[in-house]
Amino acid sequence: MDDMDKLKTTLTEQGQRARAAAAAMARASTAAKNQALRALAQHLARAQSALLEANARDVQRAQAAGADAAFIDRLSLDPERIAKLIAGLDQVAALPDPIGQIDHVRPQPSGIRVGQMRVPLGVIAIIYESRPGVTIDAAALTLKSGNATLLRGGSEAIESNRLLAGCLGQALNDAGL
Repeated sequence: MDDMDKLKTTLTEQGQRARAAAAAMARASTAAKNQALRALAQHLARAQSALLEANARDVQRAQAAGADAAFIDRLSLDPERIAKLIAGLDQVAALPDPIGQIDHVRPQPSGIRVGQMRVPLGVIAIIYESRPGVTIDAAALTLKSGNATLLRGGSEAIESNRLLAGCLGQALNDAGL
């Protein structure tokens, strides 16, 4: 099996797992989603030292590869940025659950009322550059909206993103998701 076949197999398997997860996420209660978001905030706070170390390795590799200062800034995490990620998770948890909201209700000539109901999309794939914060922001928003997510950050942030994904997995487990 060549590299392209391996990649295709891996992506197919990930897509199938995400599709199965999407069904569970669509049924998740507001309380469970908020519990997962708050658990993620706690896991990030506990993993801060390890995250800073992983991110420092990512930054060192990017600098050695000749990345410019603006790129290094976007790639970098520090305690203040991690605190902002944690605060953002608490803010998303505090938002009303969008699922099930009905908007734009209009009466029809037949007497029935028709509106638009918000429902999860299913699986959302997000490909983004090497900004580790996007991993958490994207995961938080898709989780709150009841969707499964395939996240693909830039390879320069691989160590940071692996650690962040581990925290996310633990948080989802903590919430029974």
